[in-house]
Formats: sequence, structure tokens, C-alpha cells
Amino acid sequence: MTHPLALPMVVPEKGLPARVRIHEVGARDGLQNEKGTVPTQVKAEFIRRLADAGLTTIEATSFVHPKWVPQLADAEELFPQISGLPVDLPVLVPNERGLDRALALKATRVAVFASASESFAKANLNRTMDAALAMFAPVVTRAKEAGVHVRGYLSMCFGDPWEGPVPVPQVVDVCRTLLDMGCDELSLGDTIGVATPGHVRALLTELTGHGVPVELLGVHFHDTYGQALANTYAALQHGVTTVDASAGGLGGCPYAKSATGNLATEDLVWMLRGLGIDTGVDLDRLVATSVWMAGQLGRPSPSRTVRALSHKEQ
Repeated sequence: MTHPLALPMVVPEKGLPARVRIHEVGARDGLQNEKGTVPTQVKAEFIRRLADAGLTTIEATSFVHPKWVPQLADAEELFPQISGLPVDLPVLVPNERGLDRALALKATRVAVFASASESFAKANLNRTMDAALAMFAPVVTRAKEAGVHVRGYLSMCFGDPWEGPVPVPQVVDVCRTLLDMGCDELSLGDTIGVATPGHVRALLTELTGHGVPVELLGVHFHDTYGQALANTYAALQHGVTTVDASAGGLGGCPYAKSATGNLATEDLVWMLRGLGIDTGVDLDRLVATSVWMAGQLGRPSPSRTVRALSHKEQ
């Protein structure tokens, strides 16, 4: 499993962050689209192995109605099995009922899931953008009153499968609304993977120009068109230090058929290691974890780094 001759060679570049926090989404976003039910004990073991590989933020599950995401119907059973791990375990809460369920299990980090486009808000939440934001307001308020950290996911920041391009000012407006609501951080989602580096820089420039501190921003890129790493690099150049990624490149979005896999955590770590950027992640352990999970799912990992370092087709 060891990469040859201590590669990649470390060649730092000026102007990039010294450290990046990886927000690992494999156990939630990565598995939610799986057609076959993944046993709860496998999910728990996956999260334990991710923590053992050095990931410090591992999105665990979603307290959404089982009818909408059957794969995550075991949230109440799963969370107690992993809640003692010494890592942050954020969970998605789509509404106040979801928040109640999360708080009952003493979750300390939650996330709400908003949209930068009307079409996706209707497809994902069956509401207009404004109605969805209004639904989230009491969720965020109550979470903050309970001392819980709140992340605001914003999907379709760079393009929408029904509407096409999403205007940058529209994305900025929703970001400002989420922050004004009380969100502690935002994750900018390229849900269908259409972003390019110039677009990433333009959005980040507009956000910081409108008073959104870059330290409150994370990025969530999908690799549909092979642009995820390039887009991540553009975000790093702008000062972003939180990057969402999925172990083994698992995942997609059940409400956007053109959304393919997330940026693979291993591919991200390989690039960051070569740039001399610290992540705290043991790449060999992470690759071993993704090889194990690929075995559980019965198919090879799409991550190029996993395939290269495991030296075999799983």
C-alpha cells in the first residue's frame, strides 16, 4: 500500500494555506445514493477507520425522513455507535423534526441544506428558495440556542441542470442570508460538477467583497467533468482552508441525475501533500479504508490515487 520512493515530492508554493481541514463526507454524501442497503455496522466501521486515518471532521448521517433517503434511515441506530469518537461528527438536519432527533442524541454539529437555484430547491426540498430558507431559520436559531455548531450547505452554486448558469450575485445573496441567520460556516457546492477555476475565483472574490470572511467558507466540488482538483487549487489560492471530500470518491446527489462522484479524499490528500500542505491524514490508512469499503460495496473505488497506491483493481 506504500507509495513508491516517498512520492509525491514536496514542492511548496507561496500564497497557499499551511494547513487544510478536510470535511469528510463519504459516510453520508458518499453512501446516500447506494442502491443496496449498507449495514449499520459497516457504516460505523467505515467512520471509525476514517477517524483512525486522521480525519477530524466526518459527516456521519442525515436525520431526514427515511422515505426520502432510505440509505440513511438508521441514523438513530448509527450515531450512538460512533458518538464517542474523538472527532467532529456533523449530521444533516432538513427541518425542526430532524434537529429534534439530532439533539436527542446529543449531536454537537448540524448542517442545513439550501439551494442557490429555484429549480433545485423545488426538486430537493419541494419548496421555493425563499420558503426553504424560511424553514431553516428556526432550525438554525434553535441549534445555536442549544450551543450547536451549524454549517450551511449551498448547492448549485456554479450551475443548475434545469436552469443552466447560476448568477454569482444570486449565490452571494443566499450566502449572506444563511450567515445572517446564524450559520457558523458555509459549504459552496458544485453539485453537478460544472465549475471551472475562473468561476471559482469569481465567486470567492464576490463573496469576500461583500463581507463574507474566507475563513467561513468551504468548497464542495464534484468531479463530473474532471475539474474538482483544479477548482480546489483555485480556492486554496483564494485562502480557503476547508475542503469537502469523500473517501474513495464515493457519492453523488439523488436529486440531480448529472451529479457524479465527489472529489476523492485520497486524490485531494495526494495533491496537498505535494504542495507541502498539512492535513493530518495518514494516506496509506485512508487508502486501505477505501479499499475495504470498495470490497463491502462490491465494486472498485473510482479514486485514481486509491487505484495507484493499492496496486490492483479491487
